[in-house]
Amino acid sequence: MLALAGFAMILTFMVLIMTNRLSAITALLLVPVAFAVLTGFSAQMGTMMLDGIRNIAPTGIMLVFAILYFGLMTDAGLFDPVIGRIQRVAHGDPLKIIVGTALLALLVSLDGDGATTYIIVVTAMLPLYRRLGINPLILTCMNMLVGGVMNILPWGGPTARVMSVLRLDSTQLFNPLIPAMLVGLAWVFFVAWRFGKQERKRLGLHQEPRPAKHPLVLGFAAGLPTPLSTTDEATDLALSPEDQALRRPRLLWVNALLTIGLMVALVRELLPLPVLFMLAFALAALLNYPNLAQQRQRFAAHASNALSVAAMVFAAGIFTGILSGTHMVDAMAHTFVQLVPTELGPRFPVLTGLASAPLTFFMSNDAFYFGILPFFTKAAAQFGVATATMGKASLLGQPVHLLSPLVPSTYLLVGLAGVDFAAHQRFTLKWACGTVLVMLLTALVLGIVPW
Repeated sequence: MLALAGFAMILTFMVLIMTNRLSAITALLLVPVAFAVLTGFSAQMGTMMLDGIRNIAPTGIMLVFAILYFGLMTDAGLFDPVIGRIQRVAHGDPLKIIVGTALLALLVSLDGDGATTYIIVVTAMLPLYRRLGINPLILTCMNMLVGGVMNILPWGGPTARVMSVLRLDSTQLFNPLIPAMLVGLAWVFFVAWRFGKQERKRLGLHQEPRPAKHPLVLGFAAGLPTPLSTTDEATDLALSPEDQALRRPRLLWVNALLTIGLMVALVRELLPLPVLFMLAFALAALLNYPNLAQQRQRFAAHASNALSVAAMVFAAGIFTGILSGTHMVDAMAHTFVQLVPTELGPRFPVLTGLASAPLTFFMSNDAFYFGILPFFTKAAAQFGVATATMGKASLLGQPVHLLSPLVPSTYLLVGLAGVDFAAHQRFTLKWACGTVLVMLLTALVLGIVPW
Protein backbone atom coordinates (compact mmCIF):
# COMPACT_ATOMS: atom_id res chain seq x y z
CA MET A 1 0.00 0.00 0.00
CA LEU A 2 2.83 2.40 0.81
CA ALA A 3 4.41 1.77 -2.58
CA LEU A 4 1.10 2.45 -4.35
CA ALA A 5 0.62 5.59 -2.28
CA GLY A 6 4.13 6.77 -3.17
CA PHE A 7 3.65 6.23 -6.89
CA ALA A 8 0.20 7.83 -6.74
CA MET A 9 1.54 10.86 -4.87
CA ILE A 10 4.28 11.48 -7.41
CA LEU A 11 1.94 10.89 -10.35
CA THR A 12 -0.64 13.27 -8.89
CA PHE A 13 2.00 15.92 -8.37
CA MET A 14 3.32 15.61 -11.92
CA VAL A 15 -0.14 15.70 -13.49
CA LEU A 16 -1.13 18.80 -11.51
CA ILE A 17 1.92 20.83 -12.44
CA MET A 18 2.27 19.68 -16.03
CA THR A 19 -1.38 20.44 -16.77
CA ASN A 20 -1.05 23.83 -15.03
CA ARG A 21 -3.73 22.95 -12.48
CA LEU A 22 -1.41 24.01 -9.65
CA SER A 23 1.86 25.86 -9.46
CA ALA A 24 4.91 23.80 -8.52
CA ILE A 25 5.20 25.38 -5.09
CA THR A 26 1.57 24.80 -4.10
CA ALA A 27 1.67 21.23 -5.40
CA LEU A 28 4.88 20.54 -3.46
CA LEU A 29 3.14 21.69 -0.29
CA LEU A 30 -0.39 20.36 -0.65
CA VAL A 31 -0.02 17.01 -2.43
CA PRO A 32 2.29 15.32 0.14
CA VAL A 33 0.19 16.63 3.03
CA ALA A 34 -2.95 15.17 1.49
CA PHE A 35 -1.33 11.76 0.95
CA ALA A 36 0.18 11.75 4.44
CA VAL A 37 -3.29 12.27 5.90
CA LEU A 38 -4.87 9.65 3.62
CA THR A 39 -2.26 7.03 4.57
CA GLY A 40 -2.66 7.60 8.30
CA PHE A 41 0.49 9.61 9.04
CA SER A 42 -1.18 12.86 10.09
CA ALA A 43 0.16 12.58 13.66
CA GLN A 44 3.81 12.23 12.52
CA MET A 45 3.46 14.56 9.55
CA GLY A 46 4.79 17.67 11.29
CA THR A 47 8.02 15.98 12.32
CA MET A 48 8.56 14.60 8.83
CA MET A 49 8.05 18.02 7.28
CA LEU A 50 10.50 19.70 9.65
CA ASP A 51 13.08 16.97 9.01
CA GLY A 52 12.75 17.56 5.28
CA ILE A 53 13.17 21.31 5.73
CA ARG A 54 16.25 20.84 7.95
CA ASN A 55 17.88 18.52 5.43
CA ILE A 56 17.41 20.93 2.57
CA ALA A 57 18.08 24.17 4.50
CA PRO A 58 21.82 24.40 3.63
CA THR A 59 20.99 24.06 -0.07
CA GLY A 60 18.30 26.73 0.18
CA ILE A 61 20.66 29.15 1.93
CA MET A 62 23.38 28.49 -0.61
CA LEU A 63 21.04 29.17 -3.55
CA VAL A 64 19.75 32.42 -2.03
CA PHE A 65 23.21 33.86 -1.51
CA ALA A 66 24.44 32.49 -4.85
CA ILE A 67 21.66 34.44 -6.58
CA LEU A 68 22.57 37.58 -4.65
CA TYR A 69 26.30 37.16 -5.31
CA PHE A 70 26.07 36.57 -9.05
CA GLY A 71 23.38 39.22 -9.31
CA LEU A 72 25.87 41.72 -7.91
CA MET A 73 28.57 40.42 -10.26
CA THR A 74 26.24 40.92 -13.22
CA ASP A 75 25.38 44.44 -12.06
CA ALA A 76 29.08 45.22 -11.75
CA GLY A 77 29.75 43.99 -15.30
CA LEU A 78 31.84 40.88 -14.59
CA PHE A 79 30.29 38.95 -17.48
CA ASP A 80 30.20 41.82 -20.00
CA PRO A 81 33.53 40.80 -21.65
CA VAL A 82 32.28 37.20 -22.02
CA ILE A 83 28.98 38.34 -23.51
CA GLY A 84 30.76 40.78 -25.84
CA ARG A 85 33.18 38.13 -27.05
CA ILE A 86 30.42 35.62 -27.74
CA GLN A 87 28.45 38.31 -29.56
CA ARG A 88 31.40 39.15 -31.80
CA VAL A 89 32.14 35.51 -32.61
CA ALA A 90 28.48 34.54 -33.01
CA HIS A 91 27.78 37.65 -35.11
CA GLY A 92 24.07 37.46 -34.38
CA ASP A 93 23.84 33.82 -35.46
CA PRO A 94 21.38 31.85 -33.26
CA LEU A 95 23.13 28.60 -34.14
CA LYS A 96 26.48 29.79 -32.85
CA ILE A 97 24.93 31.35 -29.77
CA ILE A 98 23.15 28.09 -28.84
CA VAL A 99 26.26 25.99 -29.51
CA GLY A 100 28.21 28.55 -27.49
CA THR A 101 25.73 28.10 -24.65
CA ALA A 102 26.42 24.36 -24.59
CA LEU A 103 30.17 24.90 -24.69
CA LEU A 104 30.10 27.51 -21.92
CA ALA A 105 27.95 25.20 -19.78
CA LEU A 106 30.38 22.36 -20.43
CA LEU A 107 33.39 24.40 -19.31
CA VAL A 108 31.75 25.90 -16.24
CA SER A 109 30.22 22.59 -15.12
CA LEU A 110 33.69 21.09 -14.68
CA ASP A 111 33.48 22.27 -11.07
CA GLY A 112 30.68 19.76 -10.51
CA ASP A 113 28.21 22.28 -9.07
CA GLY A 114 25.03 22.65 -11.10
CA ALA A 115 23.78 25.77 -9.33
CA THR A 116 26.98 27.68 -10.08
CA THR A 117 26.87 26.59 -13.72
CA TYR A 118 23.29 27.74 -14.15
CA ILE A 119 23.97 31.13 -12.59
CA ILE A 120 27.05 31.87 -14.69
CA VAL A 121 25.69 30.58 -18.00
CA VAL A 122 22.22 32.12 -17.70
CA THR A 123 23.48 35.52 -16.56
CA ALA A 124 26.02 35.55 -19.39
CA MET A 125 23.76 34.29 -22.19
CA LEU A 126 20.22 35.43 -21.37
CA PRO A 127 20.78 39.01 -22.64
CA LEU A 128 21.79 37.56 -26.03
CA TYR A 129 18.72 35.33 -26.18
CA ARG A 130 16.44 38.24 -25.34
CA ARG A 131 18.11 40.61 -27.77
CA LEU A 132 17.81 38.22 -30.71
CA GLY A 133 14.44 36.72 -29.71
CA ILE A 134 15.75 33.17 -29.21
CA ASN A 135 13.45 30.91 -27.21
CA PRO A 136 14.72 31.00 -23.57
CA LEU A 137 13.57 27.40 -23.09
CA ILE A 138 16.51 26.44 -25.31
CA LEU A 139 18.83 28.14 -22.82
CA THR A 140 17.47 26.12 -19.90
CA CYS A 141 17.40 22.95 -21.99
CA MET A 142 21.06 23.20 -23.01
CA ASN A 143 22.13 23.85 -19.41
CA MET A 144 20.16 20.82 -18.29
CA LEU A 145 21.44 18.47 -21.01
CA VAL A 146 25.08 19.37 -20.43
CA GLY A 147 24.61 19.19 -16.68
CA GLY A 148 23.02 15.76 -16.94
CA VAL A 149 26.17 14.34 -18.53
CA MET A 150 28.68 16.28 -16.42
CA ASN A 151 26.86 15.33 -13.23
CA ILE A 152 28.62 11.94 -13.55
CA LEU A 153 32.03 13.49 -12.75
CA PRO A 154 33.68 11.80 -9.72
CA TRP A 155 33.33 14.93 -7.60
CA GLY A 156 29.67 15.20 -8.51
CA GLY A 157 27.02 14.07 -6.08
CA PRO A 158 25.66 10.89 -7.79
CA THR A 159 29.05 9.29 -8.45
CA ALA A 160 30.25 10.07 -4.95
CA ARG A 161 27.13 8.39 -3.56
CA VAL A 162 27.65 5.27 -5.68
CA MET A 163 31.32 5.01 -4.72
CA SER A 164 30.32 5.33 -1.09
CA VAL A 165 27.42 2.89 -0.98
CA LEU A 166 29.01 0.22 -3.23
CA ARG A 167 32.58 0.76 -1.95
CA LEU A 168 34.07 1.42 -5.38
CA ASP A 169 36.75 3.84 -6.51
CA SER A 170 36.68 6.20 -9.50
CA THR A 171 38.85 3.92 -11.66
CA GLN A 172 36.23 1.17 -11.33
CA LEU A 173 33.19 3.41 -11.67
CA PHE A 174 33.93 6.64 -13.55
CA ASN A 175 36.82 5.87 -15.90
CA PRO A 176 34.93 3.21 -17.91
CA LEU A 177 32.03 5.65 -18.39
CA ILE A 178 34.15 8.33 -20.08
CA PRO A 179 33.46 7.08 -23.66
CA ALA A 180 29.71 7.02 -22.98
CA MET A 181 29.93 10.55 -21.57
CA LEU A 182 31.81 11.79 -24.64
CA VAL A 183 29.18 10.33 -26.97
CA GLY A 184 26.48 11.83 -24.74
CA LEU A 185 28.11 15.27 -25.07
CA ALA A 186 28.33 14.81 -28.84
CA TRP A 187 24.56 14.17 -28.81
CA VAL A 188 24.03 17.33 -26.73
CA PHE A 189 25.95 19.44 -29.24
CA PHE A 190 23.96 17.87 -32.07
CA VAL A 191 20.78 18.94 -30.27
CA ALA A 192 22.25 22.46 -29.93
CA TRP A 193 22.99 22.54 -33.66
CA ARG A 194 19.45 21.37 -34.41
CA PHE A 195 17.95 24.05 -32.17
CA GLY A 196 20.14 26.63 -33.87
CA LYS A 197 18.91 25.65 -37.32
CA GLN A 198 15.30 25.81 -36.12
CA GLU A 199 15.77 29.26 -34.57
CA ARG A 200 17.41 30.57 -37.75
CA LYS A 201 14.37 29.50 -39.70
CA ARG A 202 11.88 30.79 -37.11
CA LEU A 203 13.56 34.19 -36.88
CA GLY A 204 13.77 34.48 -40.66
CA LEU A 205 17.55 34.83 -40.81
CA HIS A 206 19.52 33.83 -43.90
CA GLN A 207 23.16 33.03 -44.50
CA GLU A 208 25.53 35.31 -46.38
CA PRO A 209 27.73 33.74 -49.08
CA ARG A 210 30.87 35.36 -47.70
CA PRO A 211 33.25 33.12 -45.69
CA ALA A 212 33.33 33.25 -41.94
CA LYS A 213 36.04 35.44 -40.43
CA HIS A 214 36.56 32.93 -37.64
CA PRO A 215 37.63 29.43 -38.77
CA LEU A 216 36.81 28.16 -35.32
CA VAL A 217 33.47 28.92 -33.74
CA LEU A 218 33.72 28.56 -29.98
CA GLY A 219 36.04 25.60 -30.38
CA PHE A 220 34.17 23.90 -33.23
CA ALA A 221 35.55 23.17 -36.68
CA ALA A 222 34.96 25.56 -39.55
CA GLY A 223 32.26 23.40 -41.11
CA LEU A 224 29.50 25.36 -39.38
CA PRO A 225 27.58 27.91 -41.45
CA THR A 226 28.97 31.40 -42.00
CA PRO A 227 27.72 34.42 -40.05
CA LEU A 228 24.27 35.73 -40.85
CA SER A 229 23.38 39.05 -42.31
CA THR A 230 23.11 41.02 -39.10
CA THR A 231 25.09 44.12 -38.35
CA ASP A 232 27.76 44.37 -35.67
CA GLU A 233 25.77 47.16 -34.08
CA ALA A 234 22.88 44.78 -33.54
CA THR A 235 24.99 42.67 -31.24
CA ASP A 236 26.75 45.42 -29.29
CA LEU A 237 26.11 45.54 -25.57
CA ALA A 238 23.28 48.04 -25.22
CA LEU A 239 23.04 49.18 -21.61
CA SER A 240 20.51 51.55 -20.16
CA PRO A 241 21.83 54.56 -18.23
CA GLU A 242 20.76 52.86 -15.00
CA ASP A 243 22.67 49.66 -15.84
CA GLN A 244 25.70 51.65 -16.97
CA ALA A 245 25.76 53.47 -13.63
CA LEU A 246 26.00 50.12 -11.84
CA ARG A 247 29.00 48.92 -13.84
CA ARG A 248 32.39 48.81 -12.11
CA PRO A 249 34.93 48.41 -14.96
CA ARG A 250 37.85 49.38 -12.69
CA LEU A 251 36.99 46.46 -10.42
CA LEU A 252 36.72 43.89 -13.22
CA TRP A 253 39.87 42.00 -12.24
CA VAL A 254 39.08 42.28 -8.55
CA ASN A 255 35.65 40.75 -9.15
CA ALA A 256 37.13 38.10 -11.43
CA LEU A 257 39.70 37.11 -8.81
CA LEU A 258 37.03 37.04 -6.12
CA THR A 259 34.86 34.76 -8.27
CA ILE A 260 37.77 32.48 -9.19
CA GLY A 261 38.72 32.29 -5.52
CA LEU A 262 35.14 31.36 -4.69
CA MET A 263 35.15 28.59 -7.30
CA VAL A 264 38.46 27.22 -6.00
CA ALA A 265 37.14 27.28 -2.44
CA LEU A 266 34.00 25.46 -3.59
CA VAL A 267 35.96 22.71 -5.29
CA ARG A 268 38.41 22.34 -2.39
CA GLU A 269 35.56 22.54 0.14
CA LEU A 270 37.46 24.99 2.34
CA LEU A 271 34.19 25.90 4.05
CA PRO A 272 30.59 24.70 3.67
CA LEU A 273 29.04 25.95 0.41
CA PRO A 274 26.40 28.18 2.08
CA VAL A 275 29.06 29.88 4.18
CA LEU A 276 31.32 30.47 1.17
CA PHE A 277 28.54 32.17 -0.79
CA MET A 278 27.50 34.26 2.20
CA LEU A 279 31.06 35.53 2.73
CA ALA A 280 31.62 36.11 -1.00
CA PHE A 281 28.37 38.05 -1.23
CA ALA A 282 29.37 40.27 1.71
CA LEU A 283 32.77 41.01 0.14
CA ALA A 284 31.24 41.68 -3.28
CA ALA A 285 28.72 44.13 -1.84
CA LEU A 286 31.38 45.96 0.16
CA LEU A 287 33.85 46.22 -2.73
CA ASN A 288 31.44 47.23 -5.49
CA TYR A 289 28.77 49.19 -3.64
CA PRO A 290 30.23 50.55 -0.40
CA ASN A 291 27.40 53.07 -0.10
CA LEU A 292 24.64 51.63 2.11
CA ALA A 293 21.86 53.07 -0.04
CA GLN A 294 23.34 51.38 -3.12
CA GLN A 295 23.61 48.09 -1.25
CA ARG A 296 19.95 48.25 -0.24
CA GLN A 297 18.96 48.94 -3.85
CA ARG A 298 20.97 45.95 -5.09
CA PHE A 299 19.51 43.67 -2.42
CA ALA A 300 15.99 44.77 -3.34
CA ALA A 301 16.67 44.31 -7.05
CA HIS A 302 17.55 40.63 -6.61
CA ALA A 303 15.29 39.82 -3.66
CA SER A 304 12.39 38.54 -5.77
CA ASN A 305 14.52 35.89 -7.51
CA ALA A 306 16.09 34.82 -4.23
CA LEU A 307 12.73 34.61 -2.46
CA SER A 308 11.02 32.59 -5.19
CA VAL A 309 13.86 30.07 -5.31
CA ALA A 310 14.04 29.79 -1.50
CA ALA A 311 10.29 29.22 -1.26
CA MET A 312 10.43 26.48 -3.89
CA VAL A 313 13.39 24.76 -2.25
CA PHE A 314 11.82 24.62 1.20
CA ALA A 315 8.54 23.42 -0.29
CA ALA A 316 10.50 20.60 -1.95
CA GLY A 317 11.93 19.82 1.48
CA ILE A 318 8.42 19.14 2.78
CA PHE A 319 7.70 16.87 -0.19
CA THR A 320 10.87 14.81 0.30
CA GLY A 321 10.43 14.80 4.08
CA ILE A 322 7.03 13.15 3.82
CA LEU A 323 8.12 10.82 1.02
CA SER A 324 11.03 9.58 3.15
CA GLY A 325 9.42 9.79 6.57
CA THR A 326 6.47 7.61 5.58
CA HIS A 327 8.92 5.07 4.06
CA MET A 328 7.08 5.29 0.75
CA VAL A 329 10.48 5.42 -0.98
CA ASP A 330 11.59 2.16 0.62
CA ALA A 331 8.32 0.46 -0.30
CA MET A 332 8.64 1.65 -3.90
CA ALA A 333 12.14 0.18 -4.09
CA HIS A 334 11.10 -3.23 -2.75
CA THR A 335 8.12 -3.33 -5.09
CA PHE A 336 10.25 -2.62 -8.14
CA VAL A 337 12.76 -5.36 -7.29
CA GLN A 338 9.97 -7.88 -6.74
CA LEU A 339 8.35 -7.05 -10.08
CA VAL A 340 11.44 -8.01 -12.09
CA PRO A 341 10.91 -11.53 -13.53
CA THR A 342 13.58 -14.10 -12.69
CA GLU A 343 14.42 -14.70 -16.36
CA LEU A 344 15.39 -11.05 -16.67
CA GLY A 345 17.87 -11.30 -13.81
CA PRO A 346 20.99 -11.32 -16.03
CA ARG A 347 19.65 -8.17 -17.72
CA PHE A 348 19.64 -6.27 -14.43
CA PRO A 349 22.32 -3.76 -15.58
CA VAL A 350 20.26 -2.75 -18.62
CA LEU A 351 17.08 -2.57 -16.54
CA THR A 352 18.91 -0.46 -13.95
CA GLY A 353 20.20 1.92 -16.63
CA LEU A 354 16.68 2.38 -17.99
CA ALA A 355 14.99 2.51 -14.58
CA SER A 356 17.49 5.00 -13.14
CA ALA A 357 15.97 7.78 -15.26
CA PRO A 358 12.37 7.61 -14.00
CA LEU A 359 13.34 6.54 -10.47
CA THR A 360 15.79 9.41 -9.96
CA PHE A 361 13.16 11.70 -11.47
CA PHE A 362 10.58 10.67 -8.90
CA MET A 363 12.91 10.69 -5.90
CA SER A 364 16.11 12.27 -4.66
CA ASN A 365 19.57 10.93 -5.48
CA ASP A 366 19.98 10.03 -1.82
CA ALA A 367 16.81 7.93 -1.90
CA PHE A 368 17.81 6.13 -5.09
CA TYR A 369 21.52 5.54 -4.50
CA PHE A 370 21.37 4.85 -0.78
CA GLY A 371 17.95 3.21 -0.67
CA ILE A 372 17.29 1.45 -3.97
CA LEU A 373 20.66 0.74 -5.60
CA PRO A 374 21.83 -1.61 -2.81
CA PHE A 375 18.68 -3.70 -3.33
CA PHE A 376 19.24 -3.78 -7.08
CA THR A 377 22.87 -4.74 -6.63
CA LYS A 378 22.08 -7.57 -4.22
CA ALA A 379 19.42 -8.93 -6.54
CA ALA A 380 21.76 -8.73 -9.54
CA ALA A 381 24.55 -10.49 -7.63
CA GLN A 382 22.38 -13.61 -7.57
CA PHE A 383 22.76 -13.72 -11.36
CA GLY A 384 26.51 -13.09 -11.34
CA VAL A 385 26.36 -9.37 -12.18
CA ALA A 386 29.37 -7.44 -10.83
CA THR A 387 28.88 -4.63 -8.34
CA ALA A 388 30.82 -2.15 -10.50
CA THR A 389 28.56 -2.93 -13.47
CA MET A 390 25.48 -2.02 -11.46
CA GLY A 391 27.13 1.18 -10.26
CA LYS A 392 27.96 2.28 -13.80
CA ALA A 393 24.48 1.49 -15.08
CA SER A 394 22.83 3.40 -12.24
CA LEU A 395 24.50 6.67 -13.26
CA LEU A 396 23.19 6.75 -16.82
CA GLY A 397 19.80 8.21 -15.86
CA GLN A 398 21.21 11.49 -14.54
CA PRO A 399 20.13 13.64 -17.55
CA VAL A 400 16.49 12.95 -16.64
CA HIS A 401 17.08 13.26 -12.89
CA LEU A 402 17.94 16.95 -13.22
CA LEU A 403 14.41 17.61 -14.52
CA SER A 404 12.94 16.33 -11.27
CA PRO A 405 10.88 18.76 -9.19
CA LEU A 406 12.89 17.50 -6.22
CA VAL A 407 16.16 19.02 -7.51
CA PRO A 408 16.54 22.49 -5.94
CA SER A 409 18.94 23.87 -8.54
CA THR A 410 16.34 23.34 -11.29
CA TYR A 411 14.17 26.03 -9.70
CA LEU A 412 17.19 28.32 -9.73
CA LEU A 413 17.68 27.66 -13.45
CA VAL A 414 14.11 28.41 -14.50
CA GLY A 415 13.91 31.37 -12.12
CA LEU A 416 17.00 33.02 -13.58
CA ALA A 417 15.83 32.40 -17.16
CA GLY A 418 12.29 33.57 -16.41
CA VAL A 419 10.58 30.47 -17.80
CA ASP A 420 7.79 28.31 -16.40
CA PHE A 421 8.93 25.15 -14.62
CA ALA A 422 6.38 22.88 -16.29
CA ALA A 423 7.12 24.37 -19.72
CA HIS A 424 10.82 23.67 -19.15
CA GLN A 425 10.02 20.06 -18.26
CA ARG A 426 7.83 19.53 -21.32
CA PHE A 427 10.39 21.12 -23.63
CA THR A 428 13.45 19.30 -22.28
CA LEU A 429 12.18 15.85 -21.30
CA LYS A 430 12.40 14.13 -24.69
CA TRP A 431 15.93 15.44 -25.29
CA ALA A 432 17.02 14.33 -21.83
CA CYS A 433 15.58 10.87 -22.48
CA GLY A 434 17.50 10.86 -25.76
CA THR A 435 20.74 11.59 -23.87
CA VAL A 436 20.07 8.66 -21.52
CA LEU A 437 19.41 6.28 -24.43
CA VAL A 438 22.48 7.46 -26.35
CA MET A 439 24.77 6.89 -23.36
CA LEU A 440 23.16 3.54 -22.52
CA LEU A 441 23.47 2.29 -26.11
CA THR A 442 27.10 3.43 -26.20
CA ALA A 443 27.76 1.60 -22.94
CA LEU A 444 26.15 -1.55 -24.36
CA VAL A 445 28.02 -1.41 -27.67
CA LEU A 446 31.41 -0.83 -26.00
CA GLY A 447 30.79 -3.44 -23.31
CA ILE A 448 30.87 -0.90 -20.47
CA VAL A 449 27.50 -2.31 -19.41
CA PRO A 450 27.10 -5.93 -20.60
CA TRP A 451 23.87 -6.99 -22.24
